[in-house]
Amino acid sequence: MKNQSIASLANVKNIVAVASGKGGVGKSTTSINLALALSKLGLKVGLLDADIYGPSVAKMLGAQDNVKLEPFNETSLNPYMQYGIKAMSIAFLSNSKTPMVWRGPMASSALNQMIAQTYWGELDYLIIDMPPGTGDIQLTISQKIALTCAVIVTTPQEIALLDAQKGIEMFKKVNVPVAGIVENMSLHICTNCGHKEAIFGSDGGARLAKEYETQVLATMPLDRSIRENVDLGKPTVQADPDSNISKLYESMAKNLIQYIEQNTSDETVNISFE
Repeated sequence: MKNQSIASLANVKNIVAVASGKGGVGKSTTSINLALALSKLGLKVGLLDADIYGPSVAKMLGAQDNVKLEPFNETSLNPYMQYGIKAMSIAFLSNSKTPMVWRGPMASSALNQMIAQTYWGELDYLIIDMPPGTGDIQLTISQKIALTCAVIVTTPQEIALLDAQKGIEMFKKVNVPVAGIVENMSLHICTNCGHKEAIFGSDGGARLAKEYETQVLATMPLDRSIRENVDLGKPTVQADPDSNISKLYESMAKNLIQYIEQNTSDETVNISFE
């Protein structure tokens, strides 16, 4: 396996790429809440922010600009620890206000270095928050890392679905199975009157899942609190663990685990749900 040649990933059991064909569909928000939901289920979880140009995980975890990562040894760093999960992002290694003005090969090289020089230790799940699109970074990860599966994030909007389709096709080309679709912003419920409205369309995720013979892992509402919580550095699963939205993220995590249990070897961590 590819991961055996990367010492930092030697003890990581499952690696899941969370991807989207385009930006602005809630991919990073999904990644971080999914990681927290898996941790809430008692699993050891890491989160890798693979968006070199526009990292957002550090802010979503409430990390300060002056975070200093502790060295594990002469060549490796311990990841940032917050809310029970381990995290690594280029934002921890640079000033958040300084843009990464790099050509593609430089960005891929930086990502490779970040992966190789992070000491993850033993993890049940490493969630990779992929950058949007199907470019150099996505190919680098697919070629260097033995991904267990991918999760595709979209909205019901037709334009978003077209881009999500490209993401699925990319993973097919590199032989990475797609565990399912997460449909964000599916339904808005007015906080004043309770009126429900499908602002971005309806059932787009279900249609895409049917076309590619996969499943919908979760359908998430267009809710202001989801955005507010990550902006404040305390994602919903952490900020309001008993809320209906947190329960949806937990259901997403359980559906992902069940997919992996059914489609991978006995080495996968097994968990039972009542």
